[in-house]
Amino acid sequence: MEIKDRILQHAGALFLRNGIKSVSMDDIAADLAMSKKTLYKTFTNKDDIVVGVITRHLSQSQSDCMSAATHAADAVREMLDISHWAEQQFSGIHPSIFYDLRKYHPAAWALFSAHKNTFILDQIIRNLRRGMAEGLFRADLDVDVLARLNLAQIELSFDRDLYPPAQFGAIRVNRVFDEHFLLGVATLKGHRLFNHYQHITEDE
Repeated sequence: MEIKDRILQHAGALFLRNGIKSVSMDDIAADLAMSKKTLYKTFTNKDDIVVGVITRHLSQSQSDCMSAATHAADAVREMLDISHWAEQQFSGIHPSIFYDLRKYHPAAWALFSAHKNTFILDQIIRNLRRGMAEGLFRADLDVDVLARLNLAQIELSFDRDLYPPAQFGAIRVNRVFDEHFLLGVATLKGHRLFNHYQHITEDE
């Protein structure tokens, strides 16, 4: 593995575990058992590393999401698979990640925002339209409004004022959001398929 990739991998793990603001260049160098001189020869500063970590992460995320969409049997399965994938992503994430990005690293935040407002939004819209075509989502959905609602949930789940981390884990909040959204757009056929996939039995 090239030295640049090693640095991004280790720095990314530290950011996810501890938050971005609390991790210093000294911490990154120590975690790599590397001199700060070598670190600064590869990256100009911490902001440069954050941008690199985000770029690397977003590229992998796009690949994962597209793979999930391609292999899912239907729109309900696709949404559940993406939700499960997101839970795995959030399982070790520090609750201050989005706050730190927005406040201290505007270039990296701009990359994330562009990814969210283009790729993720397009994926949501495509999934909603797929579900409508399959008869699993309601035919009267306002796709543009609902897609942006679903998109907003990503950051909302990390809102520390609305959902204090000590009381609400990101996985718990996202699971409730995703289930509520999916059942809200589903037809009866889609609802039954959701119950089948989730192994839920309920009276009709």
